[in-house]
Amino acid sequence: MLAWRVCRPSTAPYPGFEAREEPTPRPERGELLVRVRACGVCRTDLHVVEGDLPPHRPGVIPGHEVVGEVVDIAEGATGFAPGDLVGVAWLRGTCGRCRYCRRGAENLCPLSTYTGWDTDGGYARFVTAPAAYTHRLPSGYTDAELAPLLCAGIIGYRALKRAELPDAGRLGIYGFGASAHLAAQVALARGATVHVLTRSARARELALKLGASSVGGATDPPPEPLDAAILFAPVGTLVPAALAALDRGGTLAVAGIHLTDIPVLGYQRHLFQERQLRSVTANTRADAREFLAIAAQHPLTVVTTPYPLDHADRALADLAADRVDGAAVLLP
Repeated sequence: MLAWRVCRPSTAPYPGFEAREEPTPRPERGELLVRVRACGVCRTDLHVVEGDLPPHRPGVIPGHEVVGEVVDIAEGATGFAPGDLVGVAWLRGTCGRCRYCRRGAENLCPLSTYTGWDTDGGYARFVTAPAAYTHRLPSGYTDAELAPLLCAGIIGYRALKRAELPDAGRLGIYGFGASAHLAAQVALARGATVHVLTRSARARELALKLGASSVGGATDPPPEPLDAAILFAPVGTLVPAALAALDRGGTLAVAGIHLTDIPVLGYQRHLFQERQLRSVTANTRADAREFLAIAAQHPLTVVTTPYPLDHADRALADLAADRVDGAAVLLP
């Protein structure tokens, strides 16, 4: 099968990111073998390929927004049958025993593992995945549209929860890529007013089409104080601007797994009046189930830019340069 491996971290044109022909993997106990039909290209993949995230597995195959068909089931794997359409997401495993797992915060499990970082992911023809961490998918979407739901959608949903947006509240979104354009639609469906702040003119145009009340540059002030904000861009220098835009009692959630350094904050300007700054760390399976149920009940507009699997390096380069509308998706 064709598979892309991170042989060494590198920047565009990614000389350390190599396409190879390899044997099809075999599922181990409790796992499914999935034929990949689509795999989203996430900014986390870019961080893995470029080395912003330290490698957990040398030569790993990235990709954790996998839509595919079950083709083999190992002993101990239950709940699925050959031919089922399934989703393989970022969270791959947890211990199930620690205090975080027991209290429903499995995303904080110290022994958690992740698809495309700790184990091989979906930039390949086939992938293995534990059945217990594999998801059923909503109908009414194409394979390419389903793929971004499995991380961009799920993590955007968790970020929205962490931002504690009140009913009919005012939400600011900083950066408007794959995750943001889905989170914005969930917020709009709940009656929110959404203001988008991003450097990309194409992203601002998309935001308006999806229903944003205003758009502006990444450091521009929104037209009104915000009840909540989400920072999707991995740019720490935007944190002070987003905090300053919050109304009293507002919350800023930082949605990325990687963020450049945050400048010094002024207590009175950025945090006083009970403003909150919160991080988002992965997601739980419950988050995934909740979000996929929302996607089933309220059809989302999923904007995708398709790439053939053998052009994965170009997809990452385009993502890094903000040349992707919505979400990039690799197709076999």
